[in-house]
Amino acid sequence: MTSVVVPAWTRRRALALIERNFMIYRRSITPLLNALVEPLLYLLSIGVGVGLLVGTVPGVEVPYAAYVAPAILATTAMNTAFNLTSIGVFTRMRVERTYEAILPTPLSVTDIAVGEVTSAMINALLTSIGFLVIMAIGGLVTSAWVLLALPASLLIAYAFAAGGLAVTTYLRDFPDFQYIQLFMLPMYLFATTFYPLSVYPEAVRPLIQALPLYHSIELVREPALGHLSWHLLIAALYLVAFGSIAMWVATRRMTHAMLR
Repeated sequence: MTSVVVPAWTRRRALALIERNFMIYRRSITPLLNALVEPLLYLLSIGVGVGLLVGTVPGVEVPYAAYVAPAILATTAMNTAFNLTSIGVFTRMRVERTYEAILPTPLSVTDIAVGEVTSAMINALLTSIGFLVIMAIGGLVTSAWVLLALPASLLIAYAFAAGGLAVTTYLRDFPDFQYIQLFMLPMYLFATTFYPLSVYPEAVRPLIQALPLYHSIELVREPALGHLSWHLLIAALYLVAFGSIAMWVATRRMTHAMLR
């Protein structure tokens, strides 16, 4: 069992699974476009619509839409990665039985986990690039440092792709995905996506700051607004730790489930 938890990001065998995934993805750009529809609607309805009522965000002095857009970019990377390693992996594991056909090959369970997470990270990067282009077209880019959102989106995708993979190992059937939404949706709404941390009572703020999406948003929003500080390093380390722990859990549980 110890070989399962050894870091495996350098394993070349995982490239075979990544190639397999993208041979499927390249047949249609529909999944990529679908991943951009929801964040675009949030940007238009809340960022632009509510922004007409809010105007400039106090203390930040940028239009509300420009304040919200980087946070929606972070959630776009989160949702893309998480969905691919939760619904996608669950389908391949329980319905299509894809991994049963893969395991007799030289690929190990760890290779599968690494391949799925890496594939999700690449997809999240593509959707993040697409949303950043939308921000630029909409005049919502206020600093050249917003380009740091792209490496940040990879880190966000790593954390949530690994998290999605770990959560998937606990699911019994498709109705269990409803339980995930009981956590994901409130986190999306309250992790400072649409308003700053200062609006919360002081007693609640530590709970918000403990959320992985809060750190993801900080990692994108602060550079996007031209603010660079050591707090970004804390956010990055949080996501690395979160993703690494989730990856450890996922590989152990996948090995137990597939090789028993």
